[in-house]
Amino acid sequence: MYGVTHSRGHYQTNAMFPAKLTSQLTLSTLRRIHHGALCSLSNVFLHTEGGRTRDGTSLHSDSSVLQRGLYGQRVLHPSLRPHETRQYGRRSFSLSAATVVNSAPGPVQPYLRLMRLDKPIGTWLLYLPCTWSIALAADPGCLPHLGMLTLFGAGALLMRGAGCTINDMWDKDFDKKVARTATRPIASGEISQRQALVFLGGQLSLALGVLLCLNYYSIALGAASLSLVISYPLMKRITYWPQFVLGLTFNWGALLGWSAVKGFCDWSVCLPLYFSGVMWTLIYDTIYAHQDKEDDMKIGVKSTALRFHEQTKPWLSGFMAAMMSGLVVTGVNAEQTLPYYAVLSTVAVHLTYQIYSLDINRPEDCWKKFSSNKNLGLLLLLGIVAGNLLKERRETLLQNDEAVR
Repeated sequence: MYGVTHSRGHYQTNAMFPAKLTSQLTLSTLRRIHHGALCSLSNVFLHTEGGRTRDGTSLHSDSSVLQRGLYGQRVLHPSLRPHETRQYGRRSFSLSAATVVNSAPGPVQPYLRLMRLDKPIGTWLLYLPCTWSIALAADPGCLPHLGMLTLFGAGALLMRGAGCTINDMWDKDFDKKVARTATRPIASGEISQRQALVFLGGQLSLALGVLLCLNYYSIALGAASLSLVISYPLMKRITYWPQFVLGLTFNWGALLGWSAVKGFCDWSVCLPLYFSGVMWTLIYDTIYAHQDKEDDMKIGVKSTALRFHEQTKPWLSGFMAAMMSGLVVTGVNAEQTLPYYAVLSTVAVHLTYQIYSLDINRPEDCWKKFSSNKNLGLLLLLGIVAGNLLKERRETLLQNDEAVR
């Protein structure tokens, strides 16, 4: 019996060994095939230039293989979008807005670029005055209303996209003549005027849905800004002050944020805040306009950059003084506390450095200074929130003093 059992056990062991060996060989073979496929894809990258091999033959078939290979990787890892770096072919992962747009399906990308989703700085500059107003309207000792901040964030994204679409529809012929804007979707022909109009209707419909979530006072106030959104792109054709009209448009949230929280506008707070926002826009958008001043002169487009020329810094200094004065009045009328005024001093230093270190003849420096205004706006928001949180403590101390008396 033992011999039979041992014989069967030995037979079973011998039968299992080839199966394991076959499995290992299969896995090894698959690994080698996979490795070889990756090497082949690498060779396609290394031995081609502009879609052709070194001997000049076409690579259409290889391109399709490459696309299938990359598609297979995306199926395995749909949430990862690798981007090749120039250092030894290593892959890095970026979460920038431009990366998100470039990773979107091809037919969708022109629409995302039309609404400037790849350049979110404009959305930030539209959104920040809303956050200031919402934070100022918060009850003493309380943080800003998170739901309102989220709602206004969605609204800013949609309205900035709608504004850019309107702007590009108006400026199609101008954009074709400027190197920086010639690749915009409408100017380059990727999107037709009719397609842009339909897309604009979709954005405005969604923005209306956001607006309808607010109280009636705010709905009427928000609807009143639409005329500014539509007319702003025309201003550069008729006046050297289109940046002023942009300021009126971009800072409407300084009025709307307070009314969305309170149901009305306290004009003693909202108007000086709105005025300060307009002055801020005159600063950063004049800096921005200096990037295109040579092209603007050639095609006949007007801007404050062309109006001020070499006197830009004195003008910007005047706008800064007006902005800071408005913010001080806002703080006094809103009964802000020490942290708010401490941050105001930091904002003033930031603006002073921004203006006096600016080189208006270097487009890259103009862009750098322009982009830094997002941080300035966030800094001011921090000051408003900190100042408001201290209000409760101050009021509590005053109440205790009165009780003691």
